[in-house]
Amino acid sequence: MKKILNVSLSLFFVSTGVFAQNRGLVANSQSPYSKLQSVGLQDVKWTNGFWKEQFDVETKNTLPYMWDLYHSETSHAYKNFEIAAGLDKGTFKGPSFHDGDFYKIFEGMAATYAVTKDKKLDAEMDKAIALFAKVQRKDGYIHTPVLIDERWGTLGPEEVKKQLGFEKYNMGHLMTAACIHYRATGKTNFLNIAKGVADFLYDFYKKASPELARNAICPSHYMGIVEMYRTVKDPKYLELANNLIDIRGTTNDGTDDNQDRVPFRQQTTAMGHAVRANYLYAGVADLYAETGEKKLLDNLESIWDDVTYRKMYITGGCGSLYDGVSPDGTSYDPTVVQKIHQAYGRPFQLPNATAHTETCANIGNVLWNWRMLQITGDAKYADIVELALYNSVLSGMNLEGDKFLYNNPLNVSNDLPFHQRWGNVREGYIALSNCCAPNVTRTVAEVGNYAYNLSKEGLYVNLYGSNNLNTKTLSGETLEIEQQTNYPWDGKVTLKIIKAPKDLQAFFLRIPGWSQNAQVSVNNSKILDKIVSGTYLKLNQKWKKGDVIELNLPMPVELMEANPLVEEVKNQVAVKRGPLVYCLESDQLPANTSVNDVILNLNSDFKTDFTELKNRKLVTIEATSKVASDNSWNKTLYKPISTKDGKSLTVKLIPYFAWGNKGQGEMTVWMSH
Repeated sequence: MKKILNVSLSLFFVSTGVFAQNRGLVANSQSPYSKLQSVGLQDVKWTNGFWKEQFDVETKNTLPYMWDLYHSETSHAYKNFEIAAGLDKGTFKGPSFHDGDFYKIFEGMAATYAVTKDKKLDAEMDKAIALFAKVQRKDGYIHTPVLIDERWGTLGPEEVKKQLGFEKYNMGHLMTAACIHYRATGKTNFLNIAKGVADFLYDFYKKASPELARNAICPSHYMGIVEMYRTVKDPKYLELANNLIDIRGTTNDGTDDNQDRVPFRQQTTAMGHAVRANYLYAGVADLYAETGEKKLLDNLESIWDDVTYRKMYITGGCGSLYDGVSPDGTSYDPTVVQKIHQAYGRPFQLPNATAHTETCANIGNVLWNWRMLQITGDAKYADIVELALYNSVLSGMNLEGDKFLYNNPLNVSNDLPFHQRWGNVREGYIALSNCCAPNVTRTVAEVGNYAYNLSKEGLYVNLYGSNNLNTKTLSGETLEIEQQTNYPWDGKVTLKIIKAPKDLQAFFLRIPGWSQNAQVSVNNSKILDKIVSGTYLKLNQKWKKGDVIELNLPMPVELMEANPLVEEVKNQVAVKRGPLVYCLESDQLPANTSVNDVILNLNSDFKTDFTELKNRKLVTIEATSKVASDNSWNKTLYKPISTKDGKSLTVKLIPYFAWGNKGQGEMTVWMSH
């Protein structure tokens, strides 16, 4: 029966042309309220420079390492599927989101295959898909913690409790991975399984009580179910996505931690667990792209303002608190106040040494802003995608791609007088909290799909990096572009037209919000139009082979300050250059000197130079500073400011994403001046 369904599904996709239209990370070619559309997963190939180096690390180190790790006893994730399929005996081991983590790695493998066409990856994926098919229940259900207990008769009455884990989250990542796999390979074997999951969810939510329906935490299934609707065009999936929004906040046991204390349409600020929040906002953006419900977009824009202008770190990191309490709960009685885990805090509450900023939350920030960009075409969303990718996402793994961080602090101090739940040293496997490593694995594999967008008017250039683009316009004509740049180390970007449609086709160049005095020329003729930072510059003419667009973005070192309501960094500065945030590590300092003792000279020459670290070339920034003569705080909470001249030091700052690659030590983004 499954084989027949697989064949019929394939014939449907071929006959309707759906495969040709559904091309990228989001298949929004027919989304009525999406201004921009994705290029194909295979359409962008990094050729050299920053993202080529990162993609090479992905293919040679990160992906093989993660695939092997999740097949090993250390993780036990693949073994859980084998036990659930009846191929082995045993019990479920690992966190309840383990299935979803494996699907994320699988998604990264599918996205990589789209570019490399490596037959070994294809064979590995088919092997895993065959196992998923054995695990899946006849009604479409798949969640190994429950299915293992079902198989061995040990389930009992705790099934509902287990659903309070990450059942729907896991299913969401399965659906997303299956859609990416279908677009990368053209095969429907995994999409078939995802269709069974989507059908199960549709039936489940039709029958479930609001109390049972609300228990899906970390709602990746919002994105997953909309993507299934876009991919197979079954209207009941869009109905389900609407229903998922409608049921939020309709029970008496909702929490701000899960963003369901009140209905979404009453939410105008970011609250609760930052990963769950950002995944929810991304899913709602997907739903808006299909329905155009104004209230959804109004709330998303209000929440975006709250995050971007009051609750986001300079690195694009989200979720400042390890733990907190709801600022909006119904009671401040300490016996009933809602505890919030890994949370957005109050406005301007942005501690540094205790910053949680989970890598998954920062990836969620990318997913959400990417979708807002698709809807609106507004460059401010692409600015956040870039900021987070270069800083708080890449900081989640080491330069060699095989060790990872759960949280991404902006300050690491040896003298911090308490133990934090998650360490400040990257690990190969973060026991019981390894969700971020698979997430960054898939994200790096997919960065190429963020680089460009298509619209009815032409091509949007979102991210800069040396690559070749070979795609089809919305009218089906071939468009080939060669981009050359040493971005983010240098602001010169060259776009060479290899093949362009005969008809008029506009190019939209993103002028980053961080930039000033950008210059653009076409075939060596300077564009005299006003160039506005934080917008897309439209270049409209008939293009021919050999035409060259050149963008020059000056990249001076900039000293950044925060809103004075961010108390933790008042009278401190951070250093940025282009899209990159920089930091100071203690290896630059004399023994027994803390990064917290350094006073940066704002009048430094700020010299830039290349250095090599772990076979990666990075631009460092040299600055002058001083350390106070008396920098001891032993048994001291307050003391007079020292009037003695401090010791002068020359220090080298490195990009924040590269901190922690030289062994353990201190680090800070913000410095006194």
